Amino acid sequence: MSPRTPVVAGRRAVAEAIESGRVVEVLVAAGAKPTQGLRTVLDGARRAGLPVLERSRNELDALAPDHRGVVATLARPVTPLSERELATHAFDDEAIVVVLDGVEDPQNLGAAARSCEAAGVAMLVTRTHRAAGVTPAALRASAGALLHLPQARVANISRALDRLRDAGFTSVGLEGSAPTTIEDEPCPDGRVALVAGSEGKGLSRLVRERCDLLVALPMRGRVGSLNVSASLAAALYAYVLPSRGSRPSGRGRDWG
Repeated sequence: MSPRTPVVAGRRAVAEAIESGRVVEVLVAAGAKPTQGLRTVLDGARRAGLPVLERSRNELDALAPDHRGVVATLARPVTPLSERELATHAFDDEAIVVVLDGVEDPQNLGAAARSCEAAGVAMLVTRTHRAAGVTPAALRASAGALLHLPQARVANISRALDRLRDAGFTSVGLEGSAPTTIEDEPCPDGRVALVAGSEGKGLSRLVRERCDLLVALPMRGRVGSLNVSASLAAALYAYVLPSRGSRPSGRGRDWG
Protein backbone atom coordinates (compact mmCIF):
# COMPACT_ATOMS: atom_id res chain seq x y z
CA MET A 1 0.00 0.00 0.00
CA SER A 2 1.35 3.40 -0.96
CA PRO A 3 1.81 5.83 1.96
CA ARG A 4 -0.40 8.21 -0.03
CA THR A 5 -3.28 5.77 -0.22
CA PRO A 6 -6.31 7.55 1.30
CA VAL A 7 -7.65 5.84 4.41
CA VAL A 8 -10.41 6.30 6.94
CA ALA A 9 -10.15 4.95 10.48
CA GLY A 10 -12.47 4.15 13.35
CA ARG A 11 -15.41 1.78 13.36
CA ARG A 12 -18.25 4.22 12.79
CA ALA A 13 -16.32 6.20 10.17
CA VAL A 14 -15.37 3.01 8.33
CA ALA A 15 -18.99 1.82 8.38
CA GLU A 16 -20.06 5.14 6.81
CA ALA A 17 -17.23 4.93 4.27
CA ILE A 18 -18.47 1.51 3.20
CA GLU A 19 -21.96 2.95 2.73
CA SER A 20 -20.48 5.75 0.58
CA GLY A 21 -19.11 3.20 -1.88
CA ARG A 22 -15.53 4.49 -1.68
CA VAL A 23 -13.88 1.58 0.17
CA VAL A 24 -11.51 -0.90 -1.52
CA GLU A 25 -10.67 -3.09 1.47
CA VAL A 26 -11.10 -3.22 5.23
CA LEU A 27 -8.16 -3.84 7.58
CA VAL A 28 -8.88 -5.18 11.07
CA ALA A 29 -6.41 -5.38 13.94
CA ALA A 30 -5.36 -8.89 14.89
CA GLY A 31 -7.20 -9.97 18.03
CA ALA A 32 -9.75 -7.13 17.86
CA LYS A 33 -12.72 -7.72 20.17
CA PRO A 34 -15.96 -8.52 18.29
CA THR A 35 -17.89 -5.49 19.53
CA GLN A 36 -21.17 -4.35 18.01
CA GLY A 37 -19.27 -1.63 16.15
CA LEU A 38 -16.91 -4.14 14.59
CA ARG A 39 -19.77 -6.46 13.67
CA THR A 40 -21.48 -3.54 11.90
CA VAL A 41 -18.31 -2.92 9.89
CA LEU A 42 -17.89 -6.59 8.99
CA ASP A 43 -21.56 -6.94 8.02
CA GLY A 44 -21.29 -3.87 5.79
CA ALA A 45 -18.10 -5.17 4.18
CA ARG A 46 -19.74 -8.53 3.50
CA ARG A 47 -22.79 -6.92 1.89
CA ALA A 48 -20.53 -4.75 -0.27
CA GLY A 49 -18.34 -7.70 -1.26
CA LEU A 50 -15.20 -6.11 0.20
CA PRO A 51 -12.13 -8.07 1.33
CA VAL A 52 -11.45 -7.97 5.08
CA LEU A 53 -7.78 -8.45 5.97
CA GLU A 54 -6.20 -8.93 9.38
CA ARG A 55 -3.20 -6.74 10.18
CA SER A 56 -1.04 -6.10 13.23
CA ARG A 57 -1.77 -3.03 15.32
CA ASN A 58 1.65 -1.66 14.40
CA GLU A 59 0.71 -1.78 10.72
CA LEU A 60 -2.55 0.01 11.42
CA ASP A 61 -0.73 2.56 13.60
CA ALA A 62 1.43 3.46 10.60
CA LEU A 63 -1.70 4.18 8.55
CA ALA A 64 -3.80 5.99 11.15
CA PRO A 65 -2.78 6.33 14.83
CA ASP A 66 -6.41 6.69 15.94
CA HIS A 67 -7.71 3.62 14.11
CA ARG A 68 -9.48 1.93 17.07
CA GLY A 69 -8.76 -1.43 15.43
CA VAL A 70 -10.26 -0.76 11.98
CA VAL A 71 -8.94 1.00 8.87
CA ALA A 72 -10.46 1.16 5.40
CA THR A 73 -8.54 2.08 2.27
CA LEU A 74 -10.40 4.27 -0.21
CA ALA A 75 -10.58 3.97 -3.96
CA ARG A 76 -10.02 7.69 -4.33
CA PRO A 77 -9.45 10.64 -2.02
CA VAL A 78 -12.14 13.14 -1.17
CA THR A 79 -11.70 15.75 -3.91
CA PRO A 80 -13.11 19.15 -2.99
CA LEU A 81 -14.46 21.65 -5.47
CA SER A 82 -12.50 24.80 -6.29
CA GLU A 83 -13.47 28.38 -5.53
CA ARG A 84 -14.36 28.95 -9.19
CA GLU A 85 -16.72 25.98 -9.20
CA LEU A 86 -18.82 27.57 -6.45
CA ALA A 87 -20.33 29.97 -8.98
CA THR A 88 -21.44 27.16 -11.31
CA HIS A 89 -22.44 24.44 -8.83
CA ALA A 90 -26.05 23.23 -9.20
CA PHE A 91 -27.51 24.52 -5.92
CA ASP A 92 -31.24 24.32 -5.24
CA ASP A 93 -33.23 27.51 -4.63
CA GLU A 94 -33.11 27.15 -0.83
CA ALA A 95 -29.72 25.51 -0.47
CA ILE A 96 -27.72 25.95 2.73
CA VAL A 97 -23.94 26.28 2.55
CA VAL A 98 -21.73 26.37 5.65
CA VAL A 99 -18.48 28.33 5.44
CA LEU A 100 -15.71 27.81 8.02
CA ASP A 101 -13.26 30.67 8.38
CA GLY A 102 -10.02 29.09 9.56
CA VAL A 103 -11.03 26.10 11.72
CA GLU A 104 -7.65 24.43 12.34
CA ASP A 105 -8.48 21.49 14.64
CA PRO A 106 -9.39 18.35 12.63
CA GLN A 107 -11.64 17.21 15.48
CA ASN A 108 -13.62 20.45 15.23
CA LEU A 109 -13.78 20.17 11.44
CA GLY A 110 -15.10 16.63 11.70
CA ALA A 111 -17.67 17.51 14.35
CA ALA A 112 -18.81 20.54 12.33
CA ALA A 113 -19.16 18.40 9.22
CA ARG A 114 -21.25 15.93 11.18
CA SER A 115 -23.64 18.70 12.24
CA CYS A 116 -23.81 19.96 8.66
CA GLU A 117 -24.48 16.58 7.12
CA ALA A 118 -27.18 15.79 9.66
CA ALA A 119 -28.93 19.08 8.84
CA GLY A 120 -28.83 18.45 5.08
CA VAL A 121 -26.35 21.19 4.26
CA ALA A 122 -25.61 21.37 0.53
CA MET A 123 -21.88 22.12 0.84
CA LEU A 124 -19.10 22.83 3.33
CA VAL A 125 -16.58 25.52 2.34
CA THR A 126 -13.19 25.70 4.10
CA ARG A 127 -9.83 27.43 3.60
CA THR A 128 -6.82 25.80 1.97
CA HIS A 129 -4.31 27.57 4.26
CA ARG A 130 -4.18 27.63 8.06
CA ALA A 131 -7.19 25.34 8.27
CA ALA A 132 -7.80 21.65 8.88
CA GLY A 133 -8.03 19.34 5.88
CA VAL A 134 -9.83 16.05 5.36
CA THR A 135 -7.44 13.88 7.36
CA PRO A 136 -8.12 10.47 8.93
CA ALA A 137 -8.63 12.26 12.28
CA ALA A 138 -11.19 14.62 10.75
CA LEU A 139 -12.95 11.75 8.98
CA ARG A 140 -13.21 9.77 12.21
CA ALA A 141 -14.46 12.82 14.17
CA SER A 142 -17.11 13.34 11.49
CA ALA A 143 -18.30 9.72 11.87
CA GLY A 144 -17.91 9.47 8.09
CA ALA A 145 -19.97 12.60 7.34
CA LEU A 146 -17.06 14.12 5.39
CA LEU A 147 -17.45 11.29 2.87
CA HIS A 148 -21.07 12.28 2.17
CA LEU A 149 -20.90 16.07 2.45
CA PRO A 150 -19.85 18.02 -0.67
CA GLN A 151 -16.90 20.29 0.04
CA ALA A 152 -15.04 23.21 -1.50
CA ARG A 153 -11.61 24.39 -0.36
CA VAL A 154 -10.73 27.96 -1.23
CA ALA A 155 -7.73 30.23 -0.81
CA ASN A 156 -9.80 33.26 0.12
CA ILE A 157 -13.01 33.04 2.16
CA SER A 158 -14.01 36.65 1.43
CA ARG A 159 -13.78 36.05 -2.30
CA ALA A 160 -15.71 32.80 -1.94
CA LEU A 161 -18.51 34.71 -0.21
CA ASP A 162 -18.56 37.09 -3.18
CA ARG A 163 -18.95 34.11 -5.52
CA LEU A 164 -21.74 32.71 -3.38
CA ARG A 165 -23.46 36.11 -3.40
CA ASP A 166 -23.24 36.07 -7.22
CA ALA A 167 -24.93 32.65 -7.05
CA GLY A 168 -27.83 34.13 -5.05
CA PHE A 169 -26.72 33.40 -1.47
CA THR A 170 -27.22 35.65 1.54
CA SER A 171 -24.21 35.35 3.87
CA VAL A 172 -25.05 35.15 7.59
CA GLY A 173 -22.09 35.31 9.98
CA LEU A 174 -22.18 33.84 13.48
CA GLU A 175 -20.64 36.56 15.62
CA GLY A 176 -20.81 36.55 19.41
CA SER A 177 -20.75 40.35 19.66
CA ALA A 178 -23.51 40.95 17.09
CA PRO A 179 -26.40 43.09 18.43
CA THR A 180 -28.92 40.82 16.69
CA THR A 181 -29.53 37.26 17.90
CA ILE A 182 -31.13 34.40 16.02
CA GLU A 183 -34.28 35.03 18.08
CA ASP A 184 -34.66 38.63 16.94
CA GLU A 185 -35.56 38.09 13.31
CA PRO A 186 -36.11 35.14 10.96
CA CYS A 187 -33.48 33.70 8.68
CA PRO A 188 -33.37 35.27 5.19
CA ASP A 189 -35.32 33.49 2.46
CA GLY A 190 -33.65 31.67 -0.40
CA ARG A 191 -30.09 30.42 -0.48
CA VAL A 192 -28.15 30.99 2.76
CA ALA A 193 -24.43 30.74 3.50
CA LEU A 194 -23.92 30.33 7.26
CA VAL A 195 -20.41 31.50 8.19
CA ALA A 196 -18.57 30.46 11.36
CA GLY A 197 -15.14 31.55 12.55
CA SER A 198 -12.08 29.84 13.97
CA GLU A 199 -11.78 28.31 17.42
CA GLY A 200 -10.15 31.28 19.15
CA LYS A 201 -10.46 34.35 16.93
CA GLY A 202 -13.92 33.93 15.44
CA LEU A 203 -14.61 35.58 12.10
CA SER A 204 -11.75 37.55 10.58
CA ARG A 205 -12.38 41.24 9.94
CA LEU A 206 -12.59 40.91 6.15
CA VAL A 207 -14.95 37.95 6.33
CA ARG A 208 -17.11 39.72 8.91
CA GLU A 209 -17.37 42.74 6.60
CA ARG A 210 -18.34 40.51 3.66
CA CYS A 211 -21.32 39.00 5.50
CA ASP A 212 -24.73 40.43 4.66
CA LEU A 213 -25.95 39.87 8.22
CA LEU A 214 -24.32 39.10 11.57
CA VAL A 215 -26.21 37.21 14.28
CA ALA A 216 -25.34 35.90 17.73
CA LEU A 217 -26.57 32.89 19.64
CA PRO A 218 -28.36 33.90 22.85
CA MET A 219 -26.19 32.76 25.78
CA ARG A 220 -28.20 32.47 29.00
CA GLY A 221 -25.78 30.50 31.12
CA ARG A 222 -22.37 31.28 32.54
CA VAL A 223 -20.50 29.88 29.54
CA GLY A 224 -19.72 32.71 27.14
CA SER A 225 -19.44 30.71 23.92
CA LEU A 226 -19.88 27.33 22.23
CA ASN A 227 -17.45 25.43 20.05
CA VAL A 228 -17.93 25.66 16.31
CA SER A 229 -19.84 22.40 15.84
CA ALA A 230 -22.27 23.20 18.68
CA SER A 231 -22.76 26.75 17.36
CA LEU A 232 -23.46 25.47 13.86
CA ALA A 233 -25.90 22.84 15.09
CA ALA A 234 -27.79 25.43 17.16
CA ALA A 235 -27.93 27.95 14.31
CA LEU A 236 -28.92 25.36 11.71
CA TYR A 237 -31.71 23.76 13.72
CA ALA A 238 -33.02 26.82 15.58
CA TYR A 239 -32.56 29.48 12.90
CA VAL A 240 -32.01 28.26 9.33
CA LEU A 241 -34.01 25.04 9.04
CA PRO A 242 -37.24 26.38 10.63
CA SER A 243 -37.42 28.96 7.81
CA ARG A 244 -37.56 26.11 5.34
CA GLY A 245 -40.20 23.91 7.00
CA SER A 246 -40.20 20.43 5.51
CA ARG A 247 -38.80 21.49 2.15
CA PRO A 248 -35.71 19.78 0.64
CA SER A 249 -32.31 20.97 1.86
CA GLY A 250 -30.92 21.58 -1.61
CA ARG A 251 -28.10 19.08 -1.92
CA GLY A 252 -28.19 19.47 -5.69
CA ARG A 253 -26.29 16.91 -7.76
CA ASP A 254 -24.73 13.77 -6.33
CA TRP A 255 -21.31 14.18 -4.68
CA GLY A 256 -18.20 12.23 -5.54
